[in-house]
Amino acid sequence: MSSTRYIIVTLLKVLVVISLVIILFVAGTMIGYGVVGGGNPKDVFKEEIWTHILDFFK
Repeated sequence: MSSTRYIIVTLLKVLVVISLVIILFVAGTMIGYGVVGGGNPKDVFKEEIWTHILDFFK
């Protein structure tokens, strides 16, 4: 395999993994907030929810 093709294949693999991590993070937060937390899963995308969550770490 040529080095250019190897680099492209490797970059595509990295992009797929990063995309899956982002998708699974969003799905996990929606499930956690909606099912476990008893809230509306779409509320995960509101800024005040994340402000409230991040305040716990301060």
